[in-house]
Amino acid sequence: MTGRGGPQLVVFGGLPGVGKTTLARRVADALGVTFLRIDTIEAAAARSGLEIGDAPVGYLVASWVAADQLRAGRSVVADAVNNVEVARAGWREVASETDVRIRFVHVTCDDDHEHRRRVESRAADLTGHVVPTWDDVRRRTWEPFIDDHLLVDNRGAVEPHVERIVAWLRR
Repeated sequence: MTGRGGPQLVVFGGLPGVGKTTLARRVADALGVTFLRIDTIEAAAARSGLEIGDAPVGYLVASWVAADQLRAGRSVVADAVNNVEVARAGWREVASETDVRIRFVHVTCDDDHEHRRRVESRAADLTGHVVPTWDDVRRRTWEPFIDDHLLVDNRGAVEPHVERIVAWLRR
């Protein structure tokens, strides 16, 4: 997957429980590119005893690792909530500094009952990772995307969504 003759930075965003990680991981696998999950970095920091609170440690570490991969010629799929403009601006900065194309994928689950079911049935898959409650998700600030992006309502089978995202990225 290349943009401008080189790697691309693909940034997934969406509220917890919409299926971002599932899609992002499957897209990265389909493209054979680096997959970075903010939750993994934050869980590792928590397990180490680092108190991060609301500090954007996961985003900062991921952006540095992404930049390193991009400079080495590897495309990156970054998986994070990316719910506020400042988070997305950080990814745009990485793309600018590494002179690569950036693509945003906004994942939703427009069926509130299904979204709630997913959130309430989730279990942490990483030691140190705390999954949010439905109330946490509903209270989360969401700022609209200002960038061109692909909107994916992640209901139904996963594979058609993965195929659609991969096709969009290859354009």
